[in-house]
Amino acid sequence: MASVQLIMPKMGESITEATILNWLKKPGDKIEEDESVLEVATDKVDTEVPSTHAGVLKEILAKTGEVVKVGSPIAIITSDSAAENPMPASPVVKGRKESKTTTAPAKTPAVLASNGSGASIASVDLKTATRFYSPLVKNIAKEEKIPVAELEVIPGSGSEGRVTKKDILHYVEHRKLGQAAGNPAQRGGAAVPLVPASISAGDEIIQMDRMRKIIAERMVDSKRISPHVTSFVETDVTNVVFWRNKVKDDFQKREGEPLTYTPLFVEAVMLAIKDFPMINVQVDGDRIIKKKEINIGMAVALPSGNLIVPVIRNADQFNLTGLAKAVNDLVKRARESKLKPDDVAGGTFTISNVGTFGNVMGTPIILQPQVAILAIGAIQKKPAVIETPYGDAIAVRHKMFLSHSYDHRVVDGALGGSFVRRVADYLEKFDTDRTI
Repeated sequence: MASVQLIMPKMGESITEATILNWLKKPGDKIEEDESVLEVATDKVDTEVPSTHAGVLKEILAKTGEVVKVGSPIAIITSDSAAENPMPASPVVKGRKESKTTTAPAKTPAVLASNGSGASIASVDLKTATRFYSPLVKNIAKEEKIPVAELEVIPGSGSEGRVTKKDILHYVEHRKLGQAAGNPAQRGGAAVPLVPASISAGDEIIQMDRMRKIIAERMVDSKRISPHVTSFVETDVTNVVFWRNKVKDDFQKREGEPLTYTPLFVEAVMLAIKDFPMINVQVDGDRIIKKKEINIGMAVALPSGNLIVPVIRNADQFNLTGLAKAVNDLVKRARESKLKPDDVAGGTFTISNVGTFGNVMGTPIILQPQVAILAIGAIQKKPAVIETPYGDAIAVRHKMFLSHSYDHRVVDGALGGSFVRRVADYLEKFDTDRTI
């Protein structure tokens, strides 16, 4: 029997690491090739990792909760067919555990860690952290008694926003003065101290789950990075409503799935992006990256109350039937927790249908590194003045608000406002004689 390493696989073009959520097998268990061995979580989606060989799980190298880089060994399997990938002679590095010979961090001034109310924090547990921290940064955080919730909001200047030694020492220096390093909220030029929540008898304390922590971090980062501006347009979608009501039953019988409004909105956005391609960009320092692909993300509310954004890649290459099938597939798999990492990667523009909750409009937050997001409000019947061959008349029409939030660093009001107006134009001029 030969031994083979089970390696943390690559799970998407932008995924560099994953967190071990749960081992589905334990040492001594028999494993079939392609059988799921463990569950992992990335900053985008949860997924299962299959075994590359049949055999017996000999040893687990990465514990639950550990963050492991793509390409690192996570387990050892004994297998008769493992000769092509044998164990190396050198010792296996277990995930990202700290070496016992880690260089001691530079001495920093002693600081009383506090939650803002004067109560010191006795211990620091970094197991619940959602970001990767180097052993040196971890040691400084523990020495200065910086809790995870506080560590998670420290702005990082390293690769992919990681916190460096310089970042945390700078934070510690400002922390002594009761300031939040890097806090963009300023009053008269001075940083605003963190204000603790008040807790009263009978209050329920709910710990954020991993996904909610990631969402919170992403939203704060987006508001810090992008100066948000929102433009609003009210559009008449009467033609869209009448056409859908006319064809949806036949579509359901023919395709075996529903025809919702979402693919119609996706199509209108895609057409408007073609007219205004500078909405389909990303910012990299002082460079603007104009994206060739039109990859439209759709915000989907999950049963847990969290939010995820699966992406329709190359949306401009689908016809309306293809868009409808893509939308239904992604929404279904999102709510069943069956999305793959690539399903939520590569988006260039996002839509969020707040109308499904009865909201008439919203001001959505941009999903970085995109520069714009469109919120779609509820469709309502309203009296409206319409032009007829016999003069103006008042009629009942189906109306809907579109809210377009955009990054004012690169999208000015003329572009942001013209884009959302063009989306409305495509919806208002929808061909009611169209076939699907």
